[in-house]
Parts: sequence; C-alpha cells; structure tokens
Amino acid sequence: MTATDRSDAVTPAGGSRRGRPFRPVPLPLLVPALVGLAFLLLPLLALLVRAPWRGLPDQLTSPEVWQALRLSLVSATAATAVSLVLGVPLAWLLARTAFPGRGLVRALVTLPLVLPPVVGGVALLLALGRGGVVGQWLDSWFGLTLPFTTAGVVVAETFVAMPFLVISVEGTLRAADPRYEEAATTLGASRFTAFRRVTLPLIAPGIAAGAVLAWARALGEFGATITFAGNFPGRTQTMPLAVYLALQNDPAAAIALSLVLLAVSITVLAGLRDRWMTAS
Repeated sequence: MTATDRSDAVTPAGGSRRGRPFRPVPLPLLVPALVGLAFLLLPLLALLVRAPWRGLPDQLTSPEVWQALRLSLVSATAATAVSLVLGVPLAWLLARTAFPGRGLVRALVTLPLVLPPVVGGVALLLALGRGGVVGQWLDSWFGLTLPFTTAGVVVAETFVAMPFLVISVEGTLRAADPRYEEAATTLGASRFTAFRRVTLPLIAPGIAAGAVLAWARALGEFGATITFAGNFPGRTQTMPLAVYLALQNDPAAAIALSLVLLAVSITVLAGLRDRWMTAS
C-alpha cells in the first residue's frame, strides 16, 4: 500500500473521507450558540406567524401603502444611482492612488456605517438645511431647498448607503490586478480610457454587489430620512416610516410592510450568497 492509499484509507474520527470532518461541539459553546440563533430567528418567525396573510393583498394595494412602496423604490433606486456616480470614482481613488491622509479619508468615508442615522440626519440638516453651511447658499443662489422634500429623501439615503458601495468596489479593485491597466496605458490609452475599457469590466461583479447592498440599505433607511426629510405621506414617507406610523394606528398594515422589507432583505442575501458564503 502506497502512502497515498494509506492517507485515503484513514478517516478522521467521527468524520468522512469527503467534506469537512465532523467535530463534536463543546456544550459550553453549543448552548449559547443555540440561544443566540433562537434570539435572532424568533422575531422573524413571530412576524411570519402573526402576518395577516388573508388580508395581505388588500393591505399592500391600499393607496397609503402603495404610495410608500412607490416612493421607497424610486428614492432607493435614485440613491443607488447617485452612489454609483460618486462612489465608484471614490473607491478607485482610495484603491489606486496614494496621497497624504488616505487612511483618514477612508475612515471618514466609512463613518456613516457606524454613525447613528439620526446623527447623520442632524448633520445633513446643519450642512444642507436652509440655514446650513452649504444649504443657505443653495437657497439664496438657486432657490433650492432639500430638507422635507423627496430630493431630501434621496440625499439622506445616499448618505447612509454609499459607503456600502465604496467598500465593496474598493475591495474588488484591490483584488484586481493593476497590471492590466498599466498595459493599457503603455499601449497609448489614457488612464480614464483604461479605467472605462479595462477596469470597469474587471470589477463589474463588485460594483453589482455594492449596488445591491446600497439599494437595500437605502430602502431600509429610517433615522436620517425622518430627521432630514420628515414624514409626509406621498412626499417623504418611505416604507420604514410608514411601518413606524402604521404600527400606532393599523398594525396589520405595519406587518404587511414589514414583510415586504423582509422579503427584500432575503432576496439581497440570496443574491450575494456566492460572494459572502461558501459551501459547507
């Protein structure tokens, strides 16, 4: 018997020749793990159990709910488009160029990920409000007012969603081989042409994943939106805001909207499973 045959014949205790071997889980780790799993799944199961399934079509087709759904989809899509236009070049800047303070810039870009959304809304008001640092000039020069408007919803959602796209695209750029861009520039292409014709096709999966994440985050935004844009039905009331308001007056509508957001979250996770998850 050769060494290869002997190694094939040996099976780890409690395991198999194929896949990962089974290892017993220590009880002190198994119990809190199961409790944590139950803690995360129980609220979701309760939402499904208490959902008004028979009246769900009527709830989702009511004018108020439809307005919130339509506004959420439009504003989240617009915020994702703005994030793509601004975030992809920003990610390229962080991944492909070296400049003083790049680490600080990266930290500031990712700050909205950990910043409480309400604080982000207050910061937007101080910056872009009618009396804000920049907003006062927008109002006096162009007559443009962002707070408590549909455009304000897009601004608030972009503020909290764009870092997700930047992080995803920057990671993809760092993993991509820069020699392809260098080869294109040596053949006479400008850096922008190399980015457009070479880099973008290489990082397209990362851009798509970042766009999906940004869209889902924008769709579920609450704190910055209600602080900066308010909660006006048909104008600034998105689905999360409608859930909050309906929970006080119409719990069935709140559950129906919550189910829509849950379905979107599950769809996003399913679409990104190949990027984040590995086969067990």
